[in-house]
Amino acid sequence: MSTKPKIVVLGAGHAGLTTAKKLIQKLSPEQAEVVLVNKHNYHYEATWLHEVAAGTISPNDARVMISDVINPNKATLVYDTVVEIKKDEKRVVLENGDITYDYLVVALGWKSNDFGIKGMGENAFAIEDIDSSRLISEHIEYQFAKFNNEENADPDSLNILVGGAGFTGIEFVGELADKVPQLCRKYDIDRSKVKIINIEAAPSILPMFEQDLSTYAREALEERGVEIRMAAPIKECTPEGFIIGEEKELVKAGTIVWTGGVKGSPILEKSGFDMVKGKVNVNPDLRMPDEEDLFVIGDCSWVWDNEGDRPYAPTAQLAMQEADYVADNIIALMKKEPLKNFVFDNKGTVASLGHSDGIGSIFSGYKLTGKKAAAMKKVIDNRSLYLVGGAKLVLKKGKVRPF
Repeated sequence: MSTKPKIVVLGAGHAGLTTAKKLIQKLSPEQAEVVLVNKHNYHYEATWLHEVAAGTISPNDARVMISDVINPNKATLVYDTVVEIKKDEKRVVLENGDITYDYLVVALGWKSNDFGIKGMGENAFAIEDIDSSRLISEHIEYQFAKFNNEENADPDSLNILVGGAGFTGIEFVGELADKVPQLCRKYDIDRSKVKIINIEAAPSILPMFEQDLSTYAREALEERGVEIRMAAPIKECTPEGFIIGEEKELVKAGTIVWTGGVKGSPILEKSGFDMVKGKVNVNPDLRMPDEEDLFVIGDCSWVWDNEGDRPYAPTAQLAMQEADYVADNIIALMKKEPLKNFVFDNKGTVASLGHSDGIGSIFSGYKLTGKKAAAMKKVIDNRSLYLVGGAKLVLKKGKVRPF
């Protein structure tokens, strides 16, 4: 019987896929067995899903086959759905069997968090994965096609209503501002008949940016026909739209999308993990508290800054940096060496506002707007591809389109 340790990674998002890749780079098959478990046989660029949802890129553009990144001769690839984690038994229950482990990395991604808003889960779409994003784009186009073929079409059916003005919500409406004119031309519909409406409870959008950049984003989107309504808390979501504010105004739309927040995979709670606002608070070395060999990373965990004042925002760069530390810490555990505490190297943040506009703060506060920010966003997207699959993947999937 083999005595080499078994390292199981759950999830092939940015955090899980990068962890598995780093482990097989640093460990030979003789030193450890690396197992990567994922529901699908592909990884998707989660930060591109808003483009899939708007229909500005195809689902295949955002999808990468796992076997193109992870050599099946150096790791075991299991395509199955995680049902529960039995941490006391060091066992993972899958739909089609069980897997035992010596070391476990939980990187199962996120689910939409509706924060208990009545009707949101039942009546709104959510951008969660490739399939849910494709469904949104197909529904939007169906609304245009239906409107064009009905004698007494409901004028509100063309409206697209987006709840939440964080990263996903604003990047999504930016893509819609590019896509809607194309759909209007395709279906011979007057652009003025289509409303893109963004609803936000806070008094401003994109709170992770300084006020001048947030203001630029709002004004740029409004100039392109996006209606942004701030300080407008959503009280309820009905099949017709959002009920907002103290006056309980009904904002109607044929397409309703919620982007207002996420939480870690429901598998965490089902498995009895201690949760704080939908995620696990991890130790500085990224292990789950009171667990020697269980790491929780990516959108499943809260990782606190060096001062302990606030958790880091869940981004792809954070997830991939966590993966580096986890791979090194697992090897340190195997060698009975001290573990490293996670230190985040923030390289900046850039948000797209469609294909040729954006805002950003990079390199310790250098600000970008307009086409420069949009170009930097594509550089960041290409860098993410490079870190996942090297130059070959960038050439195959990279964003090299001209403005």
